[in-house]
Amino acid sequence: MLASGAQSRSEDEESLGVKDLKRTATQAFGSGVPKRRSSSRSIKRKKFDDELVESSLVKSSSRVKGPPVMEPVRCSGSEPSSSEKKKVTKSGATLTPSLTMVLNPAPLTKRVKKSKQPLHITKDLGRWKPTDDLLLINAVLQTTDLTSVHLGVKFSCRFTLREIKERWYALLYDPVISKLAWQAMRQLHPEAIAAIQSKALFSQAEEALLAKIGSTSQPKLDVFQELLSKHPNVFHPSRSPKSLLVHWQLLKQYYLLDDQSVQPLPKGDQVLNFSDAEQMVDDVKLKDSRDEVLEHELMISDRHQKREIRQLEQELPRWQVLVDSITGMSMPDFDNQTLAALRGRMVRYLMRSREITLGRATKDKQIDVDLSLEGPAWKISRKQGIIKLKNNGDFFIANEGRRPIYIDGRPVLSGNKWKLNNNSVVEIAGLRFVFLINLDLISLIKAEAAKMTQQ
Repeated sequence: MLASGAQSRSEDEESLGVKDLKRTATQAFGSGVPKRRSSSRSIKRKKFDDELVESSLVKSSSRVKGPPVMEPVRCSGSEPSSSEKKKVTKSGATLTPSLTMVLNPAPLTKRVKKSKQPLHITKDLGRWKPTDDLLLINAVLQTTDLTSVHLGVKFSCRFTLREIKERWYALLYDPVISKLAWQAMRQLHPEAIAAIQSKALFSQAEEALLAKIGSTSQPKLDVFQELLSKHPNVFHPSRSPKSLLVHWQLLKQYYLLDDQSVQPLPKGDQVLNFSDAEQMVDDVKLKDSRDEVLEHELMISDRHQKREIRQLEQELPRWQVLVDSITGMSMPDFDNQTLAALRGRMVRYLMRSREITLGRATKDKQIDVDLSLEGPAWKISRKQGIIKLKNNGDFFIANEGRRPIYIDGRPVLSGNKWKLNNNSVVEIAGLRFVFLINLDLISLIKAEAAKMTQQ
């Protein structure tokens, strides 16, 4: 009984020691690693890719870096045996590193997701492109004048002088814009940079050296190559003998060389601009190279055309007789009371008063000339137009309807009027008429009107 009591006491002490050891381990581990908050709610949304990666990393680290498994240590009141001493020494040897791991846990390193591409600062540079900035910088360095840069440089867009000034001051004093422009210009291709530098404006010193070459001489490329070698500090590095030759030819064309002078225009005639001077030039003094072969061909073609016109004029009466015989409507025989006639395909309307109305007759309204007798007139207004004879013997038609009236193919809109001549073609809503004038009666009316005016 004593032996069994001692054995139960030793087992209780052993279990208490193990619990104390576990409590210390959990306190140490809990103080080193902060507790992760979790919610009992179910997350319904799908996880993103970075959240999936982080969750997988946390699971793998929790599996690898968990607390080590510790063997229980027996604590008894009696002295342990040799075999127990060996077990205790072995367990103690294995316990010390595990306690150090528990007390000083390794920090949890979070794996940072590296971006595949380096982060570049991108900003909208507006209408200004890197090529425009490079052109602006080169031109200002050459001329030191923004006005000449505005007049002489061809940018990708049409910039005003104010925009050019604002851009230049931004490149000088705005660190953000200057940095972005510098980065963009560095990314240009070397060939593009060389092409832009070749378009640099000529400075005054360069033009002064080129103007010393005489206008009567015909310099070759060797002369300009020698000029480049003598003055390397004056000319732009991108200058070539050919570019100098082209610019020298421009200076010669505009009379800007040293041995050239522009003759002043005469002051007597008050010449203000080039157009006035051009009018003063005598056309007779200008040399006009005549092409005799071309003139001969034009004369022959003109002769043939006149001959064809004469033949058509001679054949016109024959065709008129043929048409009248087919239609059955020859020229009307006017009496002394008929001023004019409006001849259609089916009927003929006689004008015996100085003013008549054209249109479509209805039960409520009667008009002088009912166009519905000629054909379908449902598109014609009830009062389409008025034909009126004036005192001077001229006939005029006024459009009073909605649709236009065509006189010899020319439209007369609503509210307008047009003069009618003999044989004028009047077209109203697809119906065509020929307006014929009694020339004998009209001539008598004109003669009487002239007498009345004289009296």
